[in-house]
Amino acid sequence: MAALVEAIQSGKVPDAEVALILSDQADAAGLGIATDYGIETSVIERLGRSRREHEGEIIHELDAQRTDLICLAGYMRLLSPPFVEHYSGRILNIHPSLLPAFPGLDAQKQALEYGVKWTGCTVHLVDASLDGGPIIAQRAIPIFENDTEASLSARLLREEHQLYPEALALVVSGKYEVVGRRVLRKN
Repeated sequence: MAALVEAIQSGKVPDAEVALILSDQADAAGLGIATDYGIETSVIERLGRSRREHEGEIIHELDAQRTDLICLAGYMRLLSPPFVEHYSGRILNIHPSLLPAFPGLDAQKQALEYGVKWTGCTVHLVDASLDGGPIIAQRAIPIFENDTEASLSARLLREEHQLYPEALALVVSGKYEVVGRRVLRKN
C-alpha cells in the first residue's frame, strides 16, 4: 500500500489520487501509514456480521467516496461475486506468485515445496475466483537453492513494490483492453 501511495504522490502514476485507505482490521499498519500521508482512512471490521452485511458497508463507503478503482493490498479474503460484480473491471490485486501457479495463501511456501526454479509476482484484475482474474503484469525472479520462505518473500516484496505501481499506471492510463482472459496494451 505504501508503495502505491508513494508512486501516486510522486507522479509515477499520473492522473491518480488515493481517496481512501480502508481496512477490515483496526490495527492494520497501513492505516498509520495512510495517516502519515494525510489520506483519509476507514475501518470496517467484519466481526459479528455476515459477509453480505460487511461487504454492503464497504460498498456504501467506497461509493460515497466515488471510488473509480480499488487496489487490494494485504486483503486476505475472497470477495463475493456480488461485490466483484459491483466493481467489475475496477479491482486490482497483487499476488506473490506467477499466476496461475500457487494461488491462495502461502504462495512462497508452495513454490519452495514444489521445487520450481522461478517464481514471481502478478498483478491481476479481480474476478469471483481465487487469484484467477485476467493478468495485467508479472515479474519473475529465480529461486535460489538456499532460499527460505523469509528470504524469498523479502525478494518478492521488492518486486511487488515496483510492479504494482507500474500495473496501476497502465490501468489508470486506460491504454489496455481485456480480450477474454488477456490484458492487451494499446498504443
